Amino acid sequence: MRPFHRIALGVSGLALALSLPAGVAAAASGSFAWVGPNGKVYALKNPPENKCLDMSQTARGARNATKKPLAVYNGKRCRGHFTQLAPGQAAPAKARFASVMFNPH
Repeated sequence: MRPFHRIALGVSGLALALSLPAGVAAAASGSFAWVGPNGKVYALKNPPENKCLDMSQTARGARNATKKPLAVYNGKRCRGHFTQLAPGQAAPAKARFASVMFNPH
C-alpha cells in the first residue's frame, strides 16, 4: 500500500480506487510509470482496471509495465485523443497525457 501513498499526490482519481473494498475491482498486475513535474518519475503498482484516473499535474512519457493494455488521453476524464499502449510498451518521452485507463473496453 505504501506506493499508493506516494502516488496519491500525482493522481487525483486514485482516491476513488483506494476507497473501494478489497476484491471489488480488478487490477492490472504490474506497474505504470510516468514522468511528472521537474522530471520526477512516478509509478503506480497494480492499477485498477476500467477506471479513468486523471493526472493532477503535468504527466508525460507513459510506460506500461502491466499485463493489460492501457490508453492515455490528452483530456481529463479519459476524453479526447488517446494513445493505446500494449503491455511492455512506452509512449515517447515527451508525449503528454492528462488521464489514463487500464484495460479499457
